[in-house]
Amino acid sequence: MKRLLPFSFLVIIAITLGACAGSSARAPQEIEAPAAVEPYYDAAPAPTMMAYSSDGAVANEAAAGSGGGDASASQVQRLVIQNADLSVVVADVELRMDEIQNMAEEMGGFVVSSNLYQGYTNDYTPVPEASLTIRVPAEKLDEALAFIKKDAVDIQNETRSGTDVTAEYVDLKSRLKTYEAAEKELTELMENSQNAEEVVNIFNQLMYYREQIELVKGQIKYYEEAAALSAISIRLIAEETIKPVQIGKWEPKGVALEAVQDLIDFWKGFVDFLIRFIIYTLPVLVTIGIPFYLFFLGARWIFRKLRGNKKKVEPQQTEEKK
Repeated sequence: MKRLLPFSFLVIIAITLGACAGSSARAPQEIEAPAAVEPYYDAAPAPTMMAYSSDGAVANEAAAGSGGGDASASQVQRLVIQNADLSVVVADVELRMDEIQNMAEEMGGFVVSSNLYQGYTNDYTPVPEASLTIRVPAEKLDEALAFIKKDAVDIQNETRSGTDVTAEYVDLKSRLKTYEAAEKELTELMENSQNAEEVVNIFNQLMYYREQIELVKGQIKYYEEAAALSAISIRLIAEETIKPVQIGKWEPKGVALEAVQDLIDFWKGFVDFLIRFIIYTLPVLVTIGIPFYLFFLGARWIFRKLRGNKKKVEPQQTEEKK
């Protein structure tokens, strides 16, 4: 018993020292672990929330930061698209067409389209006609219209219109500023992001905004060019097409003119019918009718011959029976 007491005392001391050593070894791990993990969570939330936000949220945040909605119609010069449409009777269609095309180029504009074709007068005489569309600087529209109407025989139609697109133009400029701000922020986020999934998500949103930017830029360019260059559509009519019927030095007017013209058209149509009947219709009828007539004569001859033979056979049969 006396021998066991010192041994027990030594075992208790060893267990106590081991417990103290274990507690002192675990203490540093519990203190160091948060320090190693915490910097990752502090840096991660900012890009993650932006990457997974919706398109509208990103656009709104970008607009708030860039002031994209500050533009207003009062700060922008009025944007008006002016166009004109004319029908002009001229003495020489081809010459006038060339003069108008040269005028457009000299004013700094250009020819959009031109078409020279053949028309007909009341008596079916072929005459040239033309239609063309040109663009000239908006500030020279009045000058261009005056040149087109100069020396014209008659102005059958003239229409001028203007469309104010200032509101649409201001809206497009504001949207463009918003989209460009969103593109800039998304580009910065993608460059700073370390997560592959976040990079892909941000890249998809970035492509959407870049596509919208190109579409808006195209619409803005169209409005600017349409307002800067006015379109003029012109129809050139030959003078011969509007000349009234003349009998000597007398020009019948109103109902008399229509009556004379109708009479001329009737006799012209009647003569055309006779010519066509003699040259075309009659030969066709003769060509088709002669064979049919010969066929009819042959069929009738055969029918009569068969009928005559039948009558001769019947008396013979009657005599044989008797």
